[in-house]
Amino acid sequence: MTTQLPGKILIVDDDMDVLRAARLLLKRHFGQVDFERNPQKIPYLVSNFDYDVILLDMNFTRDLNTGKEGFEWLDRILDLQPTAAVVMFTAYGDVEMAVRAIKAGAADFVLKPWENEKLLATMQTAYNKKNRTQEKQVAPATQTQASSSIIGSSPAMLHVLDTAQRVAATDANILILGENGTGKDMLARHIHQLSHRTAHPFVSVDLGAISETLFESELFGHVKGAFTDARDDRSGRFEEASGGSIFLDEIGNISLPFQAKLLTVLQNRAVTKVGSNKAIPLDVRLICATNRNIEQMAAQHLFRQDLLYRINTIEIQLPPLRERVEDIIPLAEHFLQLYRERYKRATTTLHESLVSQLQQYEWPGNIRELQHAMERAVILSQGKVLMPKDVFVKTPAQDQQLNTGYNLEEMERNIITQAMKKVNGNITEAAKELGLSRAALYRRLEKYNI
Repeated sequence: MTTQLPGKILIVDDDMDVLRAARLLLKRHFGQVDFERNPQKIPYLVSNFDYDVILLDMNFTRDLNTGKEGFEWLDRILDLQPTAAVVMFTAYGDVEMAVRAIKAGAADFVLKPWENEKLLATMQTAYNKKNRTQEKQVAPATQTQASSSIIGSSPAMLHVLDTAQRVAATDANILILGENGTGKDMLARHIHQLSHRTAHPFVSVDLGAISETLFESELFGHVKGAFTDARDDRSGRFEEASGGSIFLDEIGNISLPFQAKLLTVLQNRAVTKVGSNKAIPLDVRLICATNRNIEQMAAQHLFRQDLLYRINTIEIQLPPLRERVEDIIPLAEHFLQLYRERYKRATTTLHESLVSQLQQYEWPGNIRELQHAMERAVILSQGKVLMPKDVFVKTPAQDQQLNTGYNLEEMERNIITQAMKKVNGNITEAAKELGLSRAALYRRLEKYNI
C-alpha cells in the first residue's frame, strides 16, 4: 500500500507533458501537487502558498540549455523563502551543473527523462529534510511569524492602528501614504488580517516594477494567443486576489493611460483579460500606497483626480520613524531578537549608550534602515551587549552616522567579504561566522561574484 506524505508540492516546467507525468507520479505520494507552466507566477505562488518542495525546471524558453533561467528563479525563490526545498529539473544536466545547483542552494538535482523511483526518492528526501529543519527551528519560526505584527505604542502609531482597526471590517478602499521604509506593505497586510477576508489571498503588486508592456497582462490577465508569447490563458493579479485583498504599491508611478484602465476596472468591479471581450466580476478589497505627494500630482494633472477619489475612501498617513521616537527601541529590540535567533548569535541586549544614540538618530531610511542596521550589527557583534560601535561608525565627514546607506545588497556583500577575509576564505568557517548554511553562503558568493 502506498504511503502518502501530507506535503504540498509545486512543479514549475514549461512542458505540459512533463507537468502531467510528474504530477501523476507524485500525487500518489503527496497530499497536494500543483503545477505551473509560467515561471513569472513563481513569486506569487511562493509568497502565498506554503510549499514543502518545489520541483523547478532549469531551462525555459529564453535560454534553452544553459540553466541560466533556472538559477535566476532559484535565487528568487530563496530570497522569498530562505528555507525552501528546491529540487532542480533539467534535460541538459551534467555533473558541473548539478554541483552549481547545490552550491546555489538547491536541495537536489534530477535529470530528464527521470526514473520514477529516483524522482520520488529525491522528493521524499527533500520533504523529510525540510520538515526536520522546521522542527528544530520552532522558536525562530515563531519569532519570524510574530514579526509580521506591527510594533508601535507611540501616539502617532496608536492613531494609525486605531484607524486600521476601525476600517478593516469594511470593504472601503484605503490609500496608505508615507515615506519609503515606513512599513506601508506591513500595514496593508495588517488590515487584511483584521478583515473578514483574512482566509482569502493577500496579493501584493509593486506597480513601479511592472513595465508598461506587461501592465495589463500582469494586472488583468490574458487569453491564449492575445500576443506573441501568450501560449496559455493567464489570470491577472486582480483575479488571483478574488475574495481577498489586493495591495497596489507605488500607485503614484503609473502613467495616465494606465490610470484610466485601472479606473475602468474599479468602476465596473470587473476585469477583461487582454485578448478577450468577456468581463470577469471582481470581489476584492483594494489597498493602495505611495510615497509621493499624490494630491499635488493630481493638482498638476499627473494623476487623475477621479482615480484618486476612487482609491482613497479612507486615507492613512504612516508617520516616519523620526516622528515616533518611542517606537525606536522596541523595534530595535525586536530586530535584535529576530536576528540573534536567525544567525545563532549570543547578543541579547542594547547598551544604554546605544539606546540613547538610536533615539537621537534621524533614521532617514525609517524602519527599513533600522532593520538593516540591526541585522548588520548582530552579524558582526562579538559580545552579548550591542555597543554604539557595532551600529554607528565615525567618519571624518559624518560623525556617528549609520554606516549602511540604503542598499541592503551592498551591505550584505560587504559583510560576507569581511567574514571571508577574517577566516582566510574558509567556506565552512565563514558560514559559521555568518550564521548561514554552506549552501546559503555559496549562493550569496555566486550572487555577488565574491
